[in-house]
Amino acid sequence: MAAAAASAARRAATGLFPLLLSSHSRALPRHGDLLALPSLVRPRRLPSHPAKLFFCSAAASSNGAAPEKARDMHLYNTRSRRREPFRPRAPGGEVGMYVCGVTPYDDSHIGHARAYVAFDVLFRYLRYLDYEVCYVRNFTDIDDKIIARANQLGEDPFSLSKRYSDDFLSDMAHLQCLPPSVEPRVSDHIDQIVTMIKQIIDNGCAYVVSGDVYFSVDNFPEYGKLSGRKLDDNRAGERVAVDERKKNPADFALWKAAKDGEPWWDSPWGPGRPGWHIECSAMSAQYLGNSFDIHGGGEDLIFPHHENEIAQSRAACCDSSINYWVHNGFVNVNGQKMSKSLGNFITIRKVIELYHPLALRMFLLGTHYRSPINYTVEQLNVASDRLYYTYQTLRDCEESTQQDQSSSGGSLPFTTTHCVEKLHGDFETSMSDDLHTSVALAAISEPLKVMNDLLHTRKGKKQEKRLESLAVLEEKVRMVLSVLGLMPSSYHEALQQLREKALRRACVTEEQVLQKIEERTAARKAKQFGRSDEIRDELAALGIALMDGPDGTAWRPSVPSSQQAVVTSST
Repeated sequence: MAAAAASAARRAATGLFPLLLSSHSRALPRHGDLLALPSLVRPRRLPSHPAKLFFCSAAASSNGAAPEKARDMHLYNTRSRRREPFRPRAPGGEVGMYVCGVTPYDDSHIGHARAYVAFDVLFRYLRYLDYEVCYVRNFTDIDDKIIARANQLGEDPFSLSKRYSDDFLSDMAHLQCLPPSVEPRVSDHIDQIVTMIKQIIDNGCAYVVSGDVYFSVDNFPEYGKLSGRKLDDNRAGERVAVDERKKNPADFALWKAAKDGEPWWDSPWGPGRPGWHIECSAMSAQYLGNSFDIHGGGEDLIFPHHENEIAQSRAACCDSSINYWVHNGFVNVNGQKMSKSLGNFITIRKVIELYHPLALRMFLLGTHYRSPINYTVEQLNVASDRLYYTYQTLRDCEESTQQDQSSSGGSLPFTTTHCVEKLHGDFETSMSDDLHTSVALAAISEPLKVMNDLLHTRKGKKQEKRLESLAVLEEKVRMVLSVLGLMPSSYHEALQQLREKALRRACVTEEQVLQKIEERTAARKAKQFGRSDEIRDELAALGIALMDGPDGTAWRPSVPSSQQAVVTSST
């Protein structure tokens, strides 16, 4: 009670604004309070016990209910096909969220990045709203695709899946996706899977054929409610071969009898391994219970995977239910759906060879998570340029405010408080409206402009309480970036990394750029302005912008001039 009262008092004292961090702190803020987190997360090992884990302690109201602000959040529910107010099952505001993870048989691609960045933002924003969140994301470490790839490479399937799992975790860390609370693997949960299959058979919804176990969709009348498909519309052959032994072509495997050269486990039906869909039903029940709040994944998982999950879970436990089914949209590449067959399959690693990982994250957040997103190099360059501008502004602000930590007291100018209040309001309104991250990102534009005016214009430098205004604006923009997962550990380091990536894309060294700057300076002194313009244009075509100032000429990354027209026409 005392802790809850203290939390409520803090929120009342701070009013609209969360507590401000010190200029050196790198933390993820929460509504009414701020929660310290590492700025660059690293992969975490799966806990050795199956206990339910809740990430972080939440500030609750005195009656144990979820914080009032959280009640304003809405999520689009695939099952109801509408936006719904978010109401967690637990009276204290604890949230259970399961997101289908990767099948690690190859490098992760930007479609994976799109999905896990989206659910990382949901995870972060729920915590910002003072919810305790148990976030479970699995690894399907035994699967037909893994076995086929391992046989192709002459490698042990578990060795291959472990290697690609570790690479996936590294990719997620680069994208600043927080580690889930639990990261279970199928191979560690065979007992739970076998137990669930037994329950489904006992309840009359599955049958055994020569060591295989199939789910009987005819015995589950609710089949198709999530996807909206009628049973007659369902096709056999989705990820598995057609099997004439099935009672209905739409029946799907819960357990597969062992084949030569494949991993297997003992079961009541003979040696074998799990089917694709049963794993998520078993593992979500293990860590979140038979009923929980949010189940997420890509739009491509709605059918058959999530449809089958619902059928399995309900057949095993009639009380099983999930409140919100949340799905992200597809990634297209240059207007075409990304696929290996088209040769436009782009891995995360390939992208971050040339772009800062947070530029990829910013690009992904620039489109609402449920909408299709069109990946182009031009738009990625725009995101990288925007990121550089943002970090440069914040670094300049941080350096200016560190010069003088004193405060003259009194209130801040109205223009500053209005700007901060508007940013806060726009941020929470957009994020609580089904995570409109693009609107949240757009909301920082005006504060960044105000900060640059205070930093660099004659009028801004004369403004009363200039440094105090800069400090408050920087803190508020930092809050938004933290919740969006775009806050770097150091502005200076991030800027340097963005510059290095720009040089790599341009295929030049910084020494070569500086030589060009010296050549241009000499041309200007000799009044050879045509040559001066040529040098500037040559570098601009490579994505290197020159900026003349009282202290000489500097350079910064930019969108290559050859792409400017393409970018303008597409916006």
